[in-house]
This record gives sequence, structure tokens and C-alpha cells, in this order.
Amino acid sequence: MGRYTGSVCKLCRRTGEKLILKGSRCVVKCTLDRRSKPPGQQSGQRRRRVSDRGLQLIEKQKVRYSYGMLERQFRRFFARAAKQQGITGDNLIVLLERRLDNVVYRLGFAESRAQARQLVQHGHIMLNGRKNNIPSSLVKEGDTISWKEGSIKTEYYKQLVANIQSKSVVSWLSLDRQTLAGQALSLPTPGDIDAKFDGKTIVEYYSR
Repeated sequence: MGRYTGSVCKLCRRTGEKLILKGSRCVVKCTLDRRSKPPGQQSGQRRRRVSDRGLQLIEKQKVRYSYGMLERQFRRFFARAAKQQGITGDNLIVLLERRLDNVVYRLGFAESRAQARQLVQHGHIMLNGRKNNIPSSLVKEGDTISWKEGSIKTEYYKQLVANIQSKSVVSWLSLDRQTLAGQALSLPTPGDIDAKFDGKTIVEYYSR
């Protein structure tokens, strides 16, 4: 599967909102603060009003960019959410939060989801005691997330141990800050997620 290799700052400019794709670097220095217009040649003319369909697309892209997914994979997650009972928009966000790369990010093991995805793909992360290098794996209630034995000798891990004390963890996860082992205490609920996304708008986008 291909992946986006361009500037992530352009993704924020396309949506007109900070998506924190670089972690803390986005807080300290953000391109959107200096260049708020979308990327591309600017004609100098007044921008036309965005249609309802365009607003739906932007909302969908915000979620997709934030979780680092291509359209085909994102559509599969949406189809799975639509088959579940309950509100499809809420189901979608919960499924995205349960992705292994997102859980690694939420535990504070990485500064961004992109970095968390790289940690998983390189085989540094264990899920229930077994190496798992699939970022899209869904974490279930009671699952444990830890580091591979060989990875605790890396310089990255040593720096993480020194900095992890100041990081907070979401309520549906627990973290042993001594061993850097996390556990899913429960499945996330829409109220547990701080994402500022409108799930209803995404449902409307795919319903047309």
C-alpha cells in the first residue's frame, strides 16, 4: 500500500486547521500560523464559498489525515463502523482510536501518530506479549502493549523513560511508567476522545 510522502504541513493548510501531525513541534512552530491559505498558486481573487459537499470532504479529510490513512483503508474502517449498532460516526472514531499505532501514541510512546506507526512497523511494540508490526491492528479491552526486549536497549527508549513522567494518558488506558507497559482498561467511548471531528458530516459525505 502506498503512503503520503509530501509535506504534512500542507495537509493542515488544506483543511485550514492544526491537526498536530508533528506532535509538539506543531505547537512550537506551525506553518499554518504564517501561511493560512491552502497550498497552490493563489490567483489573488476572492475565494468562492465552499459548498456543503466541499465542507463534508474537508471534515472527512481532517480525520483521515489525523490518523495517517489512505482513502481506501479509511473507507474500509467506515464500512465496518456502518455495520455496527449505534451511531456510525461515533463507531468510526472509536475504531480509529483502537488502532495499535494510535494506542502507542496515546500512551505517550511517540510524539505523533506517524512516529508511533513507524515504531510498530519496525517491530518495537508487543501486543499481549507477541510482536505486532501491523499499525491497523485493533486493541481490545484487557490487551497489553509493551516493548520488545531488544528495543529497551535503544537510545530512543532510554530518552522515553526519562521523559514519560510528564506525559498524561487517556482515561481508558493505563501505563506503568517504570516498565513502560500499557493496558486497555476498557474500549474508548466518544466522550473519552478529544478529537474535534464531526462524525455526522463524514456519514453524510459517504451517503451521497
